[in-house]
Amino acid sequence: MIVSFSVVRYRNLFIPIAFLAMAIHRLPLWLNSECKFWKLMGCGKNGTFDLQPDWQQWALMAVWDSEGEFQKFKSNSFISWWWKTFAFEEWTVLVAPLASHGEWDGIDPFKINEYDKEYTGPVAVLTRASIRFSKLERFWTHVDPVAQIMTKADGYLHSIGIGEAPFFRQATLSIWASMEKMKAFAYGSKEHADVIRKTRKEDWYSEELFARFKVISSSGKLNGVNPLENIKEYLK
Repeated sequence: MIVSFSVVRYRNLFIPIAFLAMAIHRLPLWLNSECKFWKLMGCGKNGTFDLQPDWQQWALMAVWDSEGEFQKFKSNSFISWWWKTFAFEEWTVLVAPLASHGEWDGIDPFKINEYDKEYTGPVAVLTRASIRFSKLERFWTHVDPVAQIMTKADGYLHSIGIGEAPFFRQATLSIWASMEKMKAFAYGSKEHADVIRKTRKEDWYSEELFARFKVISSSGKLNGVNPLENIKEYLK
């Protein structure tokens, strides 16, 4: 299984076209039998859970049986043509699941039978939740301080904030130099641990999913650079 996270940026003039894409692109994705699961999403401005949307930046997450199926999509699909025509930047990171628990719209799209326990390279972490309306204030009050700490943590490489709907259906994909660095932040940060404890105790989410992936490749540019330009150092 391969999962692609593609982020595209449109010029300000083409923001209406970006909104149109969120509707139009659903049909070719529905009709693509090789795409096992997909989500079209908006992006936050600051790379994590974010109340401030970036109207220029949009994302597609898709699940494929093989990298070849993704490459066919990238070369020949209507969506790829759209991006080349209207967007001025596109960045894609390909990953493969290491572990996953929870659900997204009632299923776990990243569930695999065997885990690569020997993998020691860079990891991507997807944290996704549907936030209960009654808990929105609690969620947004606590998330931003933790996000700021994360971006300064040892081993942090990059992150993007993505979401299906403003305010209450949110996700973050963060990328780390290694599993050990990621765990050091996840379990060593008091602020992060406190938020996790509160999500459980106060039942913030109606649905949530947490997944870890090994990073396969990073291609394209975002804001003028490949965010994981030096990823090959960690893949050795």
